[in-house]
Amino acid sequence: MTQTLDTEGAVATLRGALFGPGADESHGPYWRLLSTEAFRRVAEATPERRLRDAYERLRLLNGVVPDPLAFVADPARLAAVHESLGFVDPTLTSAATIHYNLFLGSLVDEGTFSHEELAPFAAMRQVGTFLVTEVAHGNDVAAVETTATYDRVSDSFLLHTPSAGAQKFMPNASPVGGPKTGLVAARLLVDGVDEGVFLFLVRLTDATGTLPGVRVRRLPPRLGSPFDHCLTSFDQVRVERRALLGGTHARFEAGRFSCDTPRGQRYLRALRRVMVGKLCMSACAVGGARAVLSLAVRYGQGREISGLTGTARLPVFALRSHHGPLVEALATTYAMNMLYREAVSRWQHDGAGERREDAARLVSAAKAWITWRGREIGAEARERCGAQGLLVHNGIADQLAAVEGTITAEGDNQATMSKVAAELVLEHRAARHGAAAVPGGDLTRPEVAHGLLRAARNIWLDRAVAGTRQAPPGALARRNGSMGPALRAADLHVHRQAAEALARAAAETAPGAGRELLESLHLLFALRAVAEHSGDLLAQGLIAADQVERLPLLREALITRIARHARTLVDAFAVPEAFFAGIPIASADYVTAYDDPEGPWHTPPRQRRR
Repeated sequence: MTQTLDTEGAVATLRGALFGPGADESHGPYWRLLSTEAFRRVAEATPERRLRDAYERLRLLNGVVPDPLAFVADPARLAAVHESLGFVDPTLTSAATIHYNLFLGSLVDEGTFSHEELAPFAAMRQVGTFLVTEVAHGNDVAAVETTATYDRVSDSFLLHTPSAGAQKFMPNASPVGGPKTGLVAARLLVDGVDEGVFLFLVRLTDATGTLPGVRVRRLPPRLGSPFDHCLTSFDQVRVERRALLGGTHARFEAGRFSCDTPRGQRYLRALRRVMVGKLCMSACAVGGARAVLSLAVRYGQGREISGLTGTARLPVFALRSHHGPLVEALATTYAMNMLYREAVSRWQHDGAGERREDAARLVSAAKAWITWRGREIGAEARERCGAQGLLVHNGIADQLAAVEGTITAEGDNQATMSKVAAELVLEHRAARHGAAAVPGGDLTRPEVAHGLLRAARNIWLDRAVAGTRQAPPGALARRNGSMGPALRAADLHVHRQAAEALARAAAETAPGAGRELLESLHLLFALRAVAEHSGDLLAQGLIAADQVERLPLLREALITRIARHARTLVDAFAVPEAFFAGIPIASADYVTAYDDPEGPWHTPPRQRRR
């Protein structure tokens, strides 16, 4: 790639690859809203003020959503909003995810509620929340203890919290932000028979506080942005039979309950919106990575240090030790972006069809991998900005905490990736694998790099299978014996999928500087993982010794090439310029933000005393 390029044209090309066609229609209204004064950060705001502001912003957001009921039914549109929300206001993001996706989305998917019944939630006269996790039950939703006992006399349910461990351990349940209504996961009891876990629509608060029988206690402040995390419990709270979300698969006929779904799988229907939530969490992490890298690159190119010779000055970004990690992070962020878009597309097309399980695995694995990478990129960007990166007003510190929330939300990453790893091992045991790569292949060809990544994954899956066979007797021992290498294989599996998604994006882009940049980013991203596993590949005869020796030089050449165009690459992220307002390190002259009008450099020197 030549050092000179049409910057404006390259930015437009890259932006098209990142956001797809029609970006102004899908993202534009939210970019413009988030650029308004109401969404500017207030440095001196207290945590409680920030919490209340988040709910006010949620209502402003609802004002630009043309049709909230159609909005929640479109995973792509819903996820797209989260790409920008996450770095502007993490508290707002959490509240929006809960209200739109988990709460309102579940009601719309139910298909039994009229527009009139949904109107208070669509207009946000009632804010929705989603109460599933309990103090003693996190990922094991099937074990929740909250009960909903059917009362035949009144044809209603009594919602009850039987123990301390059954208290709902979820955010967004306090009276702050206006009246709240929740979807509560509870165990349905009919004539003493446990019929499994369902969702129940329950009013929690009104304009004056909690409703009778509902107890809400605020938890201590959490890491990062303020949110009303609460313990919520119920003391024989009566709700009408219509409060049960049973769809067409669960029904009461003449007082007799029946359900078409096996009891052990009923909780999965209650959590069907979690997959869309995973897409939203991936979107948050992608958007956050774009924002922190935009800040880090701007700062690195604006901060000058002493040169290597004489009195010369140069931007710190000019140093390989500084820009190298950021360039690697740029390659990863572009790969994250393309994997996220692939997951959205697959879920749109296959989420309700015969290939649902494959689509769900991609969505789940992508969420875990993307949010983990988001944490790493945030930490790298912070470090490259030194002490400035630790200051909250510089916009990076909030993202470090926000991404921790995405790692835990909608299913803890480790639990999610463990399931993916176990499934890969089972498939690997049943499949036959031929050679995935040929020694001496051209490492700059995408198919060669992808083949090596597949081969490395299979090596770790072979080790996982061997670990299962060599483990002591017992299901737990066999699982533990395979899980270490299986998780390594799962990470490689997703890394390859991200590399392939980035390669496809490059191939679908019109020839020119933008496409060349995408190709360079792809190669750097793919070869990093090949280098990490080159010892295994060499031992298996899948890569040649001279290839292993060439890898470091090839990667260094790519870093040098990409670093020249770092600003173009971050400008393509389309982070609204208003986001940078008030962030000192985003300014070309960041020192001015720290100027002191009364400092001695602004006043004449004092006359020396005689």
